Amino acid sequence: MSDAADIRGRIRLVSLDCDGVMTDGTLYYGEDGRQWRAFHVHDGVGIRMLIEAGLEVAFITASRTAAIERRAEVLGVPHCLVGVGDKREALADLCERLGIGFDAVAHMGDDLNDLPVLETVALPATVPNAVPAVRAAARFTTGRSGGAGAVREFAEWLLDGRTQTGERR
Repeated sequence: MSDAADIRGRIRLVSLDCDGVMTDGTLYYGEDGRQWRAFHVHDGVGIRMLIEAGLEVAFITASRTAAIERRAEVLGVPHCLVGVGDKREALADLCERLGIGFDAVAHMGDDLNDLPVLETVALPATVPNAVPAVRAAARFTTGRSGGAGAVREFAEWLLDGRTQTGERR
């Protein structure tokens, strides 16, 4: 983890998967077929901390639901990419628009569709309940599980490193 700690000051963009990272991965279906998710308030505070520190934040998810878009809107997340088939390609497009290289990106994911991104970015992060291949690719693993404040834990760790290196705005 010390290698990952050295990278914290370079990060300009944090991208986050949704299901399994910002939620516990459980999907609830109502009788009307609508899908429901539960988001942890601590993660929302962590995301706001990242934004207020001057970092770009993006949600990049294969899921296609208004709940994720609403969560992004409430938190002020400017980049909410839903229904994404190729997360690496979507992130590359976003980085190009923002003028940010992969060497300044952290991504937090938990499943196989995150692996191409995690293998590309400077700071791949995950949760302890991620699939084994993702845990192996990560340079930082939270102590908290997805949907239980893991994003907040990662945000605090990331921002603490920026403070220590004088990078926090």
